[in-house]
Amino acid sequence: MYMLKLVPEKTDIQFISQRKIAYVVSGLLAIASIALFLTQGLNYGIDFKGGILIEVRTDSAINIEELRAETGSLVLGEVILQESEDLNAVFTDGPPTFDVSIRVETQSGGEEAQEAAKDLIKKSLTRLYGVPFDVSGSIDFEALSDDAKAELVGSKVYYVSKGQVYSGFSIRREEVVGPTISGELIVDGAMAVGFAILAVMFYIWMRFEWQFGVGAVIALLHDVVLTIGFFSLTQLEFNLSIIAAILTIVGYSLNDTVVVYDRVRENLRRYRKVPLVELFNTCINETLSRTVMTSLTTLLALLALFFFGGQVIQGFTAAMIWGVFIGTYSSVFIAVPFLLVLNLRREDMVPTED
Repeated sequence: MYMLKLVPEKTDIQFISQRKIAYVVSGLLAIASIALFLTQGLNYGIDFKGGILIEVRTDSAINIEELRAETGSLVLGEVILQESEDLNAVFTDGPPTFDVSIRVETQSGGEEAQEAAKDLIKKSLTRLYGVPFDVSGSIDFEALSDDAKAELVGSKVYYVSKGQVYSGFSIRREEVVGPTISGELIVDGAMAVGFAILAVMFYIWMRFEWQFGVGAVIALLHDVVLTIGFFSLTQLEFNLSIIAAILTIVGYSLNDTVVVYDRVRENLRRYRKVPLVELFNTCINETLSRTVMTSLTTLLALLALFFFGGQVIQGFTAAMIWGVFIGTYSSVFIAVPFLLVLNLRREDMVPTED
C-alpha cells in the first residue's frame, strides 16, 4: 500500500551546524518584537481596554463611511469600526453576509451610561439597515402578526430563502467591559502565561535534566515574544482569545520539543561515543517526518478556520498559524542546539561504565 511521505525516509540535514545563524536571526526578531511592543504597542480588544462591543451582521455590503458618520454623530467618543465578509455563505443557500464590529470607549456615568450608549447605537443601526431580529437572523414570516409583517416589508433590507425571511441586520454579540475588570484581565493573562512556562520548566526538569528544562523554556519564551511582536506589527486585535492562543502555542511547541528531547535521551544511551553535535542532528532528522506531518495537518485545519470560521475566531487562528511555524522552528533550531550552550554532559544522562 502506498504511504504518503513528505520527508524522505533517511535525511541528513545539518541543523546543528546552522545554530549560530539561527541564534542571530532569533535574537534580531526578538529585539524587533520587543521594540515594536514598546513603541507601537498592541491593539487591545475590549477585554483589556474596556468599553462597549457590538457585532452586527447584514446581508448586504456595508457602507463603512456611512456607518462611521452615523455612529460619529452620537458623540460617544472614540468609535472603531471593523468589517469583514462572512465566507461561510459560500457553503449555504443564502446570499453572502457581512460582519461589522463596533467598539466604543467606556462611557462616564456607570452601567446606565453604557446601556444608554448601546441603545443609541442600535437605533442608528435600525435607521440604516431596518428592523433587527434574533441572533439567528431568521424568522417564520407566516407566524408574524399583520403589523409585524408590515414592519418587516417596510424594512430596508431582507430576503426570502426556503420559506424563511431573513433580516438585513442582526446583532451577533454585545459586551460591556469596565476599566477595572479589563486591568485585572491583563494581569491574569500575563500570570497565566508565566505560570504555564514555569510549570513546563519544572516538568521537563523532572523528566529529563535541568539543561532540557532551561532549553525548553528559552524556546517557549522565544515563541511568546515573537507572537507578541507579530500582533504589534499586524495590529490584529489582542484579546482574551489570543491569550488562549498563546497558551496553546506553548503546548504545541512543548509537544514538538519533548518528542525531540525524548529521542535525544534515547540516543544518548544508545550511542555512547557519538559526538553530541552529530547525535543531535541524527535525533532531529529521525523525528523530522513526524514534525513536518504534524505541522502540515495542523496548518490545514487552521487555514480552514481562518478563512471560513468567521471574524470572531480569526485572531485566534492567525495566532495559531503563526505559532505552528515558530513552534516548529524553535523546537529544531533553539531547544535542541541550546543544550550545547548549556553544556549538557553525556555523563548526566548515561551511567558510567565500571
